[in-house]
Amino acid sequence: HKFFFQASNPGQFENDSDVLWQRGHVPETIVCHGRVGINTDAPDEALVVCGNAKVMGRVMHPSDSRAKQNIREVDTNEQLRRITQMRLVEYDYKPEFASVMGIKDT
Repeated sequence: HKFFFQASNPGQFENDSDVLWQRGHVPETIVCHGRVGINTDAPDEALVVCGNAKVMGRVMHPSDSRAKQNIREVDTNEQLRRITQMRLVEYDYKPEFASVMGIKDT
């Protein structure tokens, strides 16, 4: 895999602290030290994509069973008792978050 990036002003940055991309320690990798925004200039997470994303491979998530081991059944009655002790909430999204993310019903 090879990565290509081109800016409107290639190789030109306002100052050296703006250079956040570097070659990774693992071959054929690139690292960004900071936040990356696609179709946004104000990312508030490590990666924010405003628009559709196409993935041609797997996406691993901590809840994915492929990332776990020692999966076993639990005592259902005990778990139901624990659920009754949970704090359940309703909420509204903050308007500034909803507008950036395109959420209509907050």
